[in-house]
Amino acid sequence: MNLRGVLLDLDGTLIDHEGAVADALRSWLPTLGVSATAEVLQLWSAAQERHLIGWRERRISFQEQRRRRLRDFLPALGVPFVDDEAHLDDVFAGYLRWYEKSWRVFDDVEETLTAIHRAGLQTAVLTNGTIEQQNDKLARVGLAGRVGPVYTAEELGAAKPASEAYLAACQRWGLLPTAVLHVGDRYDLDVEAARSAGLRAVHLDRTNERPIDTPDRIVSLSELIRLLSAPC
Repeated sequence: MNLRGVLLDLDGTLIDHEGAVADALRSWLPTLGVSATAEVLQLWSAAQERHLIGWRERRISFQEQRRRRLRDFLPALGVPFVDDEAHLDDVFAGYLRWYEKSWRVFDDVEETLTAIHRAGLQTAVLTNGTIEQQNDKLARVGLAGRVGPVYTAEELGAAKPASEAYLAACQRWGLLPTAVLHVGDRYDLDVEAARSAGLRAVHLDRTNERPIDTPDRIVSLSELIRLLSAPC
């Protein structure tokens, strides 16, 4: 495999975003008088994805998708709120404080980064997030400076699954798309989209949900080096 770099997704790949969200909701929701049941967590997840699509498509700002998330979520729980931007931002800040405290790296990241670098490959991160928050995540979990350059949808002006996001990241990295392997947990955003842009892609299926015969599928980052060393 003629590769020069491994382009890594951040949330769900290096950092346990879903775990952090669940922990944050369990701490934050009781302050609103709501129990963090499985059904409530699912409501949050659905609202999050619904409005992140609008942000990924550049139709709304990152802050606005947060407000719209609350406009869907709070009424569904019967939580009163004032539909005012400043009030919604303040409410979301309560959740955000707990979310930031819950950031953690997956257990398989350290050994995988070490193995990739020993194999003579570069690493970088491509993430659908904002510059400030995503770099803050990496710093807090001890990965700042360990993963190579960090390319965010905010600075690139395009978000995954747009091919432009992948191509812009490769161009800034100075590598041809054909020399880059992308690794991520979302099959739609991280695998199909990366392949459409000319990169090779590996699906990190941590929840073991996709069929086992899906090409280039792993359930732990620890499997990545084995995959990279396999004959083409």
